[in-house]
Amino acid sequence: MEKIIKLSQNGYPHLFLALLMLLSPLLAFLCVLPILIAITCLLCLLSFFWFSGLMIINPNQSRVLTLFGKYKGTVKENGFFWVNPFYVKRKISLRVHNLESDFIKVNDLLGNPIVISAIVVWRIVDTYKAAFVIESSEETSLKTGQKTHTYANSSFESFVKIQVEAALRSLAHSYPYDDFDENKDTICLRSGVDEINKALEKEISERLVIAGIEIQEARISNLSYAPEIASSMLQRQQAQAVIAARTKIVEGAVSMVEMALEKLSKENIIQLDEERKAAMVSNLLIVLCSDHSAKPVINTGTLYQ
Repeated sequence: MEKIIKLSQNGYPHLFLALLMLLSPLLAFLCVLPILIAITCLLCLLSFFWFSGLMIINPNQSRVLTLFGKYKGTVKENGFFWVNPFYVKRKISLRVHNLESDFIKVNDLLGNPIVISAIVVWRIVDTYKAAFVIESSEETSLKTGQKTHTYANSSFESFVKIQVEAALRSLAHSYPYDDFDENKDTICLRSGVDEINKALEKEISERLVIAGIEIQEARISNLSYAPEIASSMLQRQQAQAVIAARTKIVEGAVSMVEMALEKLSKENIIQLDEERKAAMVSNLLIVLCSDHSAKPVINTGTLYQ
């Protein structure tokens, strides 16, 4: 568990003391006593050890202190401090970071291949978990060939990126890309933006809480069908739009015909038998539902010719 500590050792007096020890061999020129020369050389060597206890903490930065493998605490206070030189000081940033995941191809709930990516805003809130739960990145020196472990932001960014992609895959498997049945109760990736983003943020937060990382915001930045089925799905959407438009046109035409027949009968303008009503309804529906303008035919004979 994270333990916040406040340092009382100001770094400036210790910096001055270390400089004095570093420059102490100059006193050997004033006195040639062997014992004095030995002491000043020892103080000069001790100054390098003293310098290692100095540290600067910038705003929104922290230092995780360990002593011989034991966690001593985290310093989040800004300033110039001096600590026990035997402390191992690991720098961890508390600033906000942005991460945009790569485009990944995954199947949705219906099995359709889609391409999806996300933008995540995150920051470290628990330095203990961040320092001791996430494995450090290993770097090899080109000069010496020695391997060193670093706790730079790249380690956290790599961990967050992998978990974000895993959360995206899990989210895509749980929802369809689109709702072709027009069911208002069904949440899909394309239309349920708010619900999907909340679900994504919750999914990522559950994965990153073990590393002491908090998600400020998570949202889908790219969502589309995979190229191999994009054209087929576009035709399907166009057909669905045409069917929906035709349905509205037919509903309106039927209501207009019903209103016309009711008004003719109510005002007793003309009496029509069932056969003539059927012909009138047919003609009205053709005129109202047709894609082209109607061409009137003038009847010069009787009503029934």
